[in-house]
Amino acid sequence: MRRGGLAGLPGWVLGVALQLQQPALWALGVYGLLLCAGLVLVLGSRLAGRVSGLVLTVLAGCLIGFGLTGARAAHFAGQALDPTLQGTDMELIGRVASLPQRTAQGERFDFVVESATRAGTPVQVPERIQLGWISGFGPTAEGPHWEMASQGPGVRAGDRWRFTVRLRSPHGLSNPHGFDREHWLWEHGIQATGHVKSGPRDPAPEHLGSTRRHPLNAFRQSVSERIDERVEDPRAAGVLAALVVGDQSAIDREDWALFRTTGVAHLMSISGLHVTMFAWLATALLARGWRRLAPVWPQALLAVPTPVVAGMGGVALATAYALFSGWGVPAQRTVIMLAVVVGLRLGVRHWPWPVVWLLAMSAVLLLDPWALMQPGFWLSFVAVGILFATDPGRSQRAVADGVPARAVRSVVGLLREQGVVTLALAPLTLLLFGQFSVVGLVANLAAIPVVTLFITPLAMLGVAVPPLWDAAAWVVQAMASGLQWMGQASWAAVFRPAAPWPLALSAVLGGALLVLRLPWVVRSAGVLLLAPALLYAPPRPAPGQFELLALDVGQGSAVLVRTAGHSLLFDTGPRFGPDSDAGERVVLPLLRALGERLDAVVVSHRDSDHAGGAEAVRAAHPQARWLSSFSAETAERCVAGQRWTWDGVDFEVLRPLPQDYGPDGQGLLGSNAMSCVLRIASAEHSAWLGGDIDAAREVQLALARPQDRATVLLAPHHGSLTSSTPVLLNTLQPRWVLVQSGYRNRFGHPAPAVLDRYRQREIRWVNSPDCGAATWRSAEPEAVRCHRLESRRYWHYHDQKTVQPPTMER
Repeated sequence: MRRGGLAGLPGWVLGVALQLQQPALWALGVYGLLLCAGLVLVLGSRLAGRVSGLVLTVLAGCLIGFGLTGARAAHFAGQALDPTLQGTDMELIGRVASLPQRTAQGERFDFVVESATRAGTPVQVPERIQLGWISGFGPTAEGPHWEMASQGPGVRAGDRWRFTVRLRSPHGLSNPHGFDREHWLWEHGIQATGHVKSGPRDPAPEHLGSTRRHPLNAFRQSVSERIDERVEDPRAAGVLAALVVGDQSAIDREDWALFRTTGVAHLMSISGLHVTMFAWLATALLARGWRRLAPVWPQALLAVPTPVVAGMGGVALATAYALFSGWGVPAQRTVIMLAVVVGLRLGVRHWPWPVVWLLAMSAVLLLDPWALMQPGFWLSFVAVGILFATDPGRSQRAVADGVPARAVRSVVGLLREQGVVTLALAPLTLLLFGQFSVVGLVANLAAIPVVTLFITPLAMLGVAVPPLWDAAAWVVQAMASGLQWMGQASWAAVFRPAAPWPLALSAVLGGALLVLRLPWVVRSAGVLLLAPALLYAPPRPAPGQFELLALDVGQGSAVLVRTAGHSLLFDTGPRFGPDSDAGERVVLPLLRALGERLDAVVVSHRDSDHAGGAEAVRAAHPQARWLSSFSAETAERCVAGQRWTWDGVDFEVLRPLPQDYGPDGQGLLGSNAMSCVLRIASAEHSAWLGGDIDAAREVQLALARPQDRATVLLAPHHGSLTSSTPVLLNTLQPRWVLVQSGYRNRFGHPAPAVLDRYRQREIRWVNSPDCGAATWRSAEPEAVRCHRLESRRYWHYHDQKTVQPPTMER
């Protein structure tokens, strides 16, 4: 039994990991058969020999992990939103089931559906969905200005509402090294997203009263609002809300960037350190209180010894705290490990640390198998595993010293542990986030005691004594000032390109080897394992060749052009809201992962779906040359006739014409008509990027340059009816068209009539909602590689009807 329990743990983890790599789910019965086969192997392992029994146990754990996870996924997928209900008005009655997240555009919250009707007819929708209720400001489609939208009252967890909504299947942007929103929605049990309709012609949302359901989230919301009302500094209030109720969305985006640069981001969420500290305090208080019952009620201590009350009570209170703070992976791991350790101590047993570590990992994956894809999962368990493996206290006897000596040992232990974790996690941090904080060791040594001993206790006690939040906010401000001073240096963080997984795995092993308690001769081998990942440079096109990467930015445009030694960004993506844009969320993370340093940026025109990310990109790449059709600087205007050559590849600006600008430098045409048009050509192939150029300008260009051809065409104006004219297509004769548009966008891009023009001319095309980021290379002109298809997992959106085999040649 013990042998099966031990050997089955790594098999279970492996089975879960293998199942998460599936691009598509099998039938539910197949997973059931695998699960049954695993149980049969468990029985068979008891009858087999020692070696064969261990092998069978590992295989059984693998089959059970694979089968159980797959069965859960297949069952969940069977409750997906009916595609025919997408984009239709429906009336829903249900409850707000989560802590609402407030943004500059409104509120976003989970909604548990009790009933749904469409045109008076009951329909079946997923039980749990995510809704957005727009309030305040929202971006318009064709300009950088903001228009007022309907004001929505604040919703509260547990309230019942009647909403008119429009739903759609979960869909997110799909880019290399980008955030997988579809996985996040799947993991949180959300099978549809949508928005509340609250316009002047829509039925008004109706509040149906409060319920006693979801009391924990209702209390968390109440505490978050009280913090917001009490603390004047919104940035400090956001940190306190994150530490008390786990509302990480309350932290400002700039603060998150600072915390990542200084390496203390893990302290701004409920981590294992916070839960452990809370459990230690709860255990100490429970033990002291229970002992005080001896004179009054001695039978209680005889019936339930103090260690049992303190241990079990501490774990129970730590679990309550973890649930109250959002039940993240680090909190789950810590609670499970605390429960195992307390159980072993109460049972007077001792298990090897790898068993405790694997047991906690297996328990977390049993609760949430999809947590394995979270960066926080690996950071949490790798850090704990390293501390277990390098803990010298396991082999040392306790020494009865005075308070000063114990204090010195504690400080030395803190320095050692933080140094070990910082060094060991550096390769993993580079792998997951593409950056490593050089000042992280010093910043953590200062921030860990401040956060754990001052800010977090004051923030938690402030729930009962609100004035303590003022003191906590003051400490947060002081800490932020110190972190700001550390993070302002240009060398505070190191950015490296994302290495392939074999090199990244080698680097992680190298970092662990460097800190293990082994001879230095053996440890030095870790440097050799680290070197390939640290020195890795992503492959670039050969001289005379170029590459286009059309990013998936939703309803907008951003294209990265790379040659052998240079990079150009054409358009910077849309602005998603007053405090969010594609430049910060999509373009810059990709550039960092590829190790790109932009030489030039061309912003075709001023519309926010093309220029929305310009500010973020300019701030991160001040060295780049900028060209646009709306700049006040003469040197930054794109004008027909501008040409340059990089690594044997020619770049030429075709529009606007010089006469399209007025004496003051302002465009004399409409915004779309002023779009910069860029032609890129190697010896054999060329690309044509035209922004939102309109039909009249397309015809003028085609007639003025009848000799031009294009192997690949970026669909003008996202494939709208006002572009992709027959004259342009007949002149350029493209083999491929790359369409950048938003999923189920309200403009209907790309227009069916435009797609018919492509089909009539046998032009192959891909659309970003179905393809994700699209890569075309002049060295492989007949292929377009779709990130969504190449990295597909079963939780990703996939519409087979829109991706035909002739379109996706390899």
